[in-house]
Amino acid sequence: MAELGEEPHAIPRVVAVLSTILERLAERNDAVHRPLALHHRASAFHGLTKPTISVRSYLERIFRYANCSPSCYVVAYIYLDRFLWRHPTVFLDSFNVHRFLITSVLTAVKFMDDIYYNNAYFAKVGGISLMEMNYLEVDFLFGVGFELNVTPVIFSSYCSTLQREMYLESPASPPRLHCCLTEEESSSCQQKQQLAVSYLVLGEGTI
Repeated sequence: MAELGEEPHAIPRVVAVLSTILERLAERNDAVHRPLALHHRASAFHGLTKPTISVRSYLERIFRYANCSPSCYVVAYIYLDRFLWRHPTVFLDSFNVHRFLITSVLTAVKFMDDIYYNNAYFAKVGGISLMEMNYLEVDFLFGVGFELNVTPVIFSSYCSTLQREMYLESPASPPRLHCCLTEEESSSCQQKQQLAVSYLVLGEGTI
């Protein structure tokens, strides 16, 4: 893993919650071997070995060095969900979750933030080559059908889901992503979700 200058930052709750969800999901899918066709778009994200760094440490590393806004991690979560919804035969596991994370965050920061680091920097943060980072980005964009717009209602809905996962997820519950609500489906609970936005995204401190 490439070494970068250490910068102390408080870790937002969204980073801790998202990493917990994805780590448990990957562990669950590791137990069920699902071979993926070599020509499948997601095959580019599949590593030959499991990275030694945990999902949480990896996501915290991205947060410390990428300097993107906390809301980018919610949007990255939405993009991951869209990718998996469009490709139901793809499952997050320990062999692909890290590449999916760095690519979804890179995509989100370009869409959300006015100022961000280039692909070469993100590749260094993610511990991959620039060529691979560029390739993964293109594959990911095609994988989500270039559907990058996120409405405030959808954003709030996913924040609410992340908050529920933080409090209600138990070891016996199967990990899951959100399931791509439409704006119409999620508009009825928008008021409650505003609290989740401020608490989860703006709140800081590890869990």
